[in-house]
Amino acid sequence: MGHPALKHRMTPEDYLEWEAAQMERHDFVDGEVYAMAGADERHVTASGNVYMTLRQHLAGTPCRTFMADMKLRPAQQGNFFYPDVMVTCAEADRADPLVKREPVLIVEVLSPSTAAYDRGNKFAHYRGIAALKEVVFIDLDSRRIDVMRRGPDGLFVLHPFERGDDVRLDSVDLTMTADQIFAEVGEPVVGPMPPDTASGAA
Repeated sequence: MGHPALKHRMTPEDYLEWEAAQMERHDFVDGEVYAMAGADERHVTASGNVYMTLRQHLAGTPCRTFMADMKLRPAQQGNFFYPDVMVTCAEADRADPLVKREPVLIVEVLSPSTAAYDRGNKFAHYRGIAALKEVVFIDLDSRRIDVMRRGPDGLFVLHPFERGDDVRLDSVDLTMTADQIFAEVGEPVVGPMPPDTASGAA
């Protein structure tokens, strides 16, 4: 997750006031703010693909799909996060234009710098959301997708999907194909970057 962006601790109310004036987004965890790294083209494209597929599927229902800039505050916590994509069907969330609290589905597109945090500490906070049914982790390099689905006992169980598999999302009654998720998402760049011929670099 990196180091806190500020030296002093904040209250949730302080954070909301401060964050509204910032150019960049910050997670707020246990009184400290953490700057979020900018996403690359592959990350943004995959997030957008998932967002559009979910939004089209849920059109005309009480559920709403949000992407990147919408804050999530898990119930009973003073923390705030920015999931890559989330879906909420709660009436209370429809009444609050700034913060959502009861998503049924969260999707995180992993990057090398955030994967451990997303799967670990961040997921631990997400598990405390009573309404949450599934959390999806998308690995762009391997193109494997892990769906953590809440079982009848309240515990989250891993449902892995390999490269090329269709991905079932029970929380929104949708099966997404790999082509939908990874449309126009390039393969990872391996090895040295090509010379910058436009600038004349060697």
